[in-house]
Amino acid sequence: MRKLEISQSSYNFAKRIRKFSLATLFSRILGYVRDASVAYYFGGGQITDSFYTAFRISNFFRTVLGEGALSSSFIPVFSKSLKEKSKEEVQKFLNALFTHLFILLVLLTSLGIYFAPIITQWIAPGFVSFPSKFNMTVSLTRWTFPFFLFISLAALVSAILNTLKHFFLPALAPSMLSVAEISYLILILPLTIYYLPHLSLESQIIGLSIAVVLGGVGHFLIQLPLLYKENFSLKFNFHLKHPDVMRVRKLMLPSLIGLSADKLSAFVNSICATLLVEGSVTALYNSNRLMQLPLALFGVAIASVSLPMLSDHTAENNYKKLSATVNESLRTVIFVVLPASLGLAVLARPIVSLLFEHGKFTALSTSLTVQALQGYALGLVAYSAIKILANTFYAFQEPKIPVKIAISCVTLNICLNIILMEPLGVGGLALATSISSWVNVIWLYLLLQARLKKVGEVLENSGSRKLSDTLLKTFVCSGIMLIYLYLIYFLEPWIGIGGLVVLGVAGGSLLYLICAKSLKMEEQKLISIMIGQQANPSDLDE
Repeated sequence: MRKLEISQSSYNFAKRIRKFSLATLFSRILGYVRDASVAYYFGGGQITDSFYTAFRISNFFRTVLGEGALSSSFIPVFSKSLKEKSKEEVQKFLNALFTHLFILLVLLTSLGIYFAPIITQWIAPGFVSFPSKFNMTVSLTRWTFPFFLFISLAALVSAILNTLKHFFLPALAPSMLSVAEISYLILILPLTIYYLPHLSLESQIIGLSIAVVLGGVGHFLIQLPLLYKENFSLKFNFHLKHPDVMRVRKLMLPSLIGLSADKLSAFVNSICATLLVEGSVTALYNSNRLMQLPLALFGVAIASVSLPMLSDHTAENNYKKLSATVNESLRTVIFVVLPASLGLAVLARPIVSLLFEHGKFTALSTSLTVQALQGYALGLVAYSAIKILANTFYAFQEPKIPVKIAISCVTLNICLNIILMEPLGVGGLALATSISSWVNVIWLYLLLQARLKKVGEVLENSGSRKLSDTLLKTFVCSGIMLIYLYLIYFLEPWIGIGGLVVLGVAGGSLLYLICAKSLKMEEQKLISIMIGQQANPSDLDE
């Protein structure tokens, strides 16, 4: 008789994370190719500052409304509806919500295009003193704003599929943005420049903005076949006062603020960056993109997989399972994301130099990006844990607590920006985000403990001990890994920047996992599942 090493629920949890992470990895690789291509053709100065500011405006609304508030308010209601109502009733709910959302998105998109000058003046106050830069940003904002409409509709489809336990395609679908931009940069732009050699950079970047919108359309359309396969569809139904739609609306407004604290902080950073040296906005964008890789691969993956589970447990009033899911999610985040954040901070310079310092991307642009990346990296664990803890309150359909905390922490972030941006520049803005995020996650954790006590469950002593044990052992393994990373810097003259990055990432990861296995950390079994080396417990003899 063989002893089961891991429970079936933990196996399924890890397997879903693997699917989400693999799709996200592919999407992020394409995202790097996209960003590197933009950096090659347009550099890291005024023209990209305008483009990324314009893109961030529409992307911010998409992230907060589409991926943030919509998912966290919709999934708990949809999960309960699936358990309690017929499929026909659930379809009516989806149609009514789709119609409601479509009308809202068309209205907001139209307002965004019309009021682009005012929005740009508010978002990028530092551009006002440079009329050509300001006008370019306004123009690009108008071109990119329809992206918000299509990507938010795509977020609704992703939320439906996630609730139905489909994670691979929703995680892969965002790569359509990269496919559209890369196609433009590698295929269309070179041909355009060849036949129109005097075409201005402003006209070239407008073409990129159009590609952004087409990427949003692709993100939406690629998911529809799987939705239809599940016998669901999206049709217009003007029953806008459907009870479940009203429940989603009730949860949505507080969710707009609560779940998107890190996005609000990033947006505040972007505003402040327009007041710093040229290239600061681009540095923040590129560093944020690099930081988002481990965050998306693991932090967002764990949060996205856990939300439907948390919603199911809440609908069933099974708070013991809910508590166990929260604990397992947090331990997994600590085990995977903590070493990644420390490694990213130490290897920031060679990584940025290797990936971006080509074409018009200068050493100064690299320096600014490294400063921002190191500041962001220190908050990676907090960014990931916030998503899990906030999701737990949304599963309870009680968003007020994360909302209040989010408002306080965004206010703290603004204050820290003012304090740190002058002495530390763009790195100070990123560091301010990390500090405020750590305050957010500690606050959420303490209040979640209190909330669970009300229903007779807590993150049990055994669970808390496991969490502390995971944290301590992870720090030990990460410390050994950091010593290794600092030592291999001496090899740079012989192996070059590329060799340093490869040796650092591969060797550091391997050393960390060896240390984790020697300390008998339970979480390393999840890694075995993610890479397909752990058997399904149901296949083992008991």
